[in-house]
Amino acid sequence: MKLTVLGGGGFRVPYVYQALLRDQGSPRIDDVWLYDTDPARLKAMAEVLARFADGRPDAPRVTVNTSLDDALEGSDFVFAAIRVGGLDGRMCDERVALDLNVLGQETTGPGGLAYGLRTIPVMLDIAHRVRSLAPDAYVINFTNPAGMITEAMQSVLGDRVLGICDTPSGLGRRIATTLGLDPSRAQFDYVGLNHLGWMRRVLHDGEDVLPRLLADDQRLGSLEEGVVFGKDWLRDLGLIPNEYLYYYFNRDAVRSILDAPQTRGEFLARQQREFYERVTEAAAGSAVQLWRDTVANRSANYMAEAKGAVQGEAEAAADFQPDPAHQGYAGVALGVMAAISRNERATMILNVRNGTTVSALPEDAVVEVPVTVDANGVHPLTVTQPDLHQAGLMQQVKAVERLTISAAVTGSRTDALKAFSLHPLVDSVNVGRQLLDGYIDRIPEVAAVFAGGRG
Repeated sequence: MKLTVLGGGGFRVPYVYQALLRDQGSPRIDDVWLYDTDPARLKAMAEVLARFADGRPDAPRVTVNTSLDDALEGSDFVFAAIRVGGLDGRMCDERVALDLNVLGQETTGPGGLAYGLRTIPVMLDIAHRVRSLAPDAYVINFTNPAGMITEAMQSVLGDRVLGICDTPSGLGRRIATTLGLDPSRAQFDYVGLNHLGWMRRVLHDGEDVLPRLLADDQRLGSLEEGVVFGKDWLRDLGLIPNEYLYYYFNRDAVRSILDAPQTRGEFLARQQREFYERVTEAAAGSAVQLWRDTVANRSANYMAEAKGAVQGEAEAAADFQPDPAHQGYAGVALGVMAAISRNERATMILNVRNGTTVSALPEDAVVEVPVTVDANGVHPLTVTQPDLHQAGLMQQVKAVERLTISAAVTGSRTDALKAFSLHPLVDSVNVGRQLLDGYIDRIPEVAAVFAGGRG
C-alpha cells in the first residue's frame, strides 16, 4: 500500500516511519512518498529515515518528491501535516496577538484563526486533488488547527477525512499509568472539539477510576494537567480538561507568555534551523541521534510557560527515548490504517463528523470524540451529552471556526472580523479588528486570502 506524507520534510515524519517499520501485519504500507516544498528538508528527512531502515529488506521504500500530484496519485492513505507560512507564520500568529495582550498560541485563540485562514485554501486544493488522483484514499489530517481543517476538507471528501490529535488519547494513557493501571484496558469518556475537550471518566474493567485520581494529592499533582490547572480546580470541575483550555486561566497565560524571553514558535524556529543545518553535515549514522536529541529537547519544553518554566530552558530527561509505537500521532495513525485496511477494529479519539453524537452542535460539525474504526470506516460512539458550560463553549468556538472557514473560502473580511471578535479569548470588536489588520499586514499568506475578496 502507498502512503503519502504531505509535509514530508517535517519533524514528526520519523515517528510515523518507525511505527511502519514495527508493523508486521498484512497488507502493510510498503511505499512511502514524502512530499514537501523544501527539497533540502526532504533530503535531510530521507537521510534520517534511511538510518532507521538500516538496510532492512522489509523496510518501506521511501520516495521524496516536490510534485504534489505525483506524490498523491494512487495513494491508499494520505497524511497531511503541512505548515502554510512556515514557522515565520507561527511566530507572527503568536506575536500579533501578544502585542495586543491577547493569547498568542498556535491553535487556541486568534493565532489559530490566522493559521486556519491561510491554511484552508491550500488544504481544499489538496482535497480536490485527492478526489481526482486518489479517490479511494483516506486522508488522515495532522495539519492544525486540526478540527477546522478537517471540517473544511470534509466539504470535498466527506467522511474519508478524519483528524488526529494525540492529546486526548495521551491524557487517557497518562491517567491510567499514573494510577498504575494498564492503559490498553481503559476506556475514555471524552467530548469536545480539537484542543477544547474534557476527560470525564476513565473506565478500567468497568470502574471509573478518575475519582481515585482526583482524591490522590500526590498523583494528581504529578499529572501534567495538575500542574497546568492546579489540583483544586480539577477537583472543582470533577474532570480533567484538555491542556489547551487556556479559557480557564487566560489572563495568567498571557502574562506568563509575555514575561518569557521567547515564544514557543521562536524557540522551535531556532531549534529546527540548527537541526536542518547540522543534519546535512552530520557524519554517517549520527543523523538519528541528532533527531532524537532535538526531539527530547522540544518535548521537555512543551507548554513550558503553563508549567511555570521558561521556553527553551527546560532540560530533557537523561533517559528520554521517543517510542514511535505508542507515542502521539504515529501510534494513532498506524491504528487508523490497520483498522481500515485490515479490519483490525480499534477504538480511539478522533476528529470526525458529528452526526447525532453531540446534540448541541450541527450534524456536519467536526467534533473530537471516541470512535470505533474498522474496514467500513469511522463510527462515533454514543457519549453523555456535555453540560451547559461545556456545550456553550463548544458552540461559541464552533461558530468562530465556521466563520473562519467561510472567510478563508470567500475572502470575506466581515466573516473574518466576526470570527476574531467573537472568539472567547478576544471578546472585543476593536481588538478583533486590530488582530485581523495585524495578521494581514504581517503574514502574506493571510493577506492573499482577502485580495479581491468580498467585504
